[in-house]
Amino acid sequence: MKAFDNAKKFFDACESSEGWAGCKQYVATNAPFTAQSEPLVEVNTVEAYCDWMAGFGTVTVPGATYDLHTSSYDENTNTAIFYATYHAKHTGEGGPVPPTNKETHSDYVYVLSMGADNKVERMVKIWNAPWAMKELGWM
Repeated sequence: MKAFDNAKKFFDACESSEGWAGCKQYVATNAPFTAQSEPLVEVNTVEAYCDWMAGFGTVTVPGATYDLHTSSYDENTNTAIFYATYHAKHTGEGGPVPPTNKETHSDYVYVLSMGADNKVERMVKIWNAPWAMKELGWM
């Protein structure tokens, strides 16, 4: 199933902080991004989210990793879902305060709507950002 394979490749590239350069081949042009999450209020395209993740994962919390717990694909709605935990320690520059050396182990979900061309045409991130920000010592 090509759409789910591309969704997996996109997820891995995005979570590995590859930025837009590593993700764009899996995403439709101008694909929208939404999240009910304070740090991502200004982010409204998948391209912008990929670059946000790259900056966060390489500058603010270098060496961040994730554990993918489960993934699924609904062929009726062409939707891929990924549930994972992000592991990060604030040791780099960036963020609202100097490096705290505190860690977060933050659960999140990606919901990816896949298009007829097997590319991500819409992305929703479900993430309890205040929990992660508190763990990192930012609140």
